[in-house]
Amino acid sequence: MLYVSDIQTTAPRAFQTPLQRKTYEALASMGIPYERVETEEVITMEDCKAINAKLRMKMVKTLFLCNRQQRDFYLFISPGDKPFRSKDFSAALSVPRVSFAPANLMEQKLGTRIGAATVFSALLDSASDTRIVFDKAVLDEPWYGCSDGTTTGYLKIETKRILRTLLPRAGREAEIIEV
Repeated sequence: MLYVSDIQTTAPRAFQTPLQRKTYEALASMGIPYERVETEEVITMEDCKAINAKLRMKMVKTLFLCNRQQRDFYLFISPGDKPFRSKDFSAALSVPRVSFAPANLMEQKLGTRIGAATVFSALLDSASDTRIVFDKAVLDEPWYGCSDGTTTGYLKIETKRILRTLLPRAGREAEIIEV
């Protein structure tokens, strides 16, 4: 059974990564309330079921994608239980077929490792050329569950706060598609 801490409403005492620090600093400066839990390492959506139960919400799936030349990048956010189909994603954006970006590019651009992709990477200058794309179904949920930039920290935030506060303050726009 996966360890999931009690729910907390304050930042961790110590930060594991620069992105995790930036995430909590941004939430504080923007006045965005959240609930969070700490876990043992979580990598798969299957592992997220215990987090979903504790926080009473559904974790999103955040994928880092690129084209074959590794010049066009996408952070795709969809419901956690929805299968990803590259063909459908590419058709919805009218772009050539995409695939998962390599782990080294994920660390370089998003400041995270596999299993920790998060919308909070939008706060980083290194991700400024990465398009942020939401599956419309995510926006139908009142709560947005995601990684805090680590594989051991997870947040519950109002979905509208991600789109109306976080992304605009980060100078980013979300693209919304139906797949």
